[in-house]
Amino acid sequence: MASPEEKIGYRFTPYTGEIERGKIRELVQAIGDENPIYTDVEAAKAEGLKDVTVPPTFVETIDMWAGPSFEQLMKELDIDPAKLLHGEQEYEYFEPLFPGDSLTAETIVTDVKTKRNGMALYTLETTYKNQHGTTALKAKMVLVKMP
Repeated sequence: MASPEEKIGYRFTPYTGEIERGKIRELVQAIGDENPIYTDVEAAKAEGLKDVTVPPTFVETIDMWAGPSFEQLMKELDIDPAKLLHGEQEYEYFEPLFPGDSLTAETIVTDVKTKRNGMALYTLETTYKNQHGTTALKAKMVLVKMP
């Protein structure tokens, strides 16, 4: 097996998904977020938006429905899923997202740090571009591979 650091610069196959109004509603119901800007067009417009928008973690639904499976990600990173922990996640939005927007995502392994005990921390950054080719948001996550 190659060293974890050899994955730095690895690019996953890009994928594209569409933001669906129903998926926004399903997510906010599942997480219990009652902010009306996610479900009520008039409330969203009152806040200066053109339509309902998405909650911060919504892009995970794009990843789940359009991106590679968890098993495929682990295979491409050479990680045993039984030894994986999700370390952290952050999102940086550059513009609001609306139903009907299409996002193309590309994920790159930007860093890997291996500790003396064999634990490895993988940093993955995903850039999401909208249907106009504009970067709409970036996500960063750290995966922890246990020894």
